[in-house]
Amino acid sequence: MYAVVNTGGKQYKMAVGDTVRVEKIDAAEGDTVELDQVALIATDDAIVTDPAALAAAKVVCRVVEQDRAKKIRVFKYKKRKNYHKTRGHRQYYTALRVQDIQA
Repeated sequence: MYAVVNTGGKQYKMAVGDTVRVEKIDAAEGDTVELDQVALIATDDAIVTDPAALAAAKVVCRVVEQDRAKKIRVFKYKKRKNYHKTRGHRQYYTALRVQDIQA
């Protein structure tokens, strides 16, 4: 059984026991978070995509970690203009462990 959840402007496929890195959620480590924007639930015998049936569905997760991802380099360059600029960026993320999918 798995679910597809919308959070942080992206969609994530989650199954029970998975650890997923999502956009930063304001919650402390060890807190329980309920994600209620479920787009799809798939069981062994059926796939549910009906918005009316998914209105009460939610995915219960525990916050495992609040951290920042590895640094990426952003390099801007214009040829023959002596212009180049290097910047770095580290994105904040929240690591969630899926505990339960309630359909």
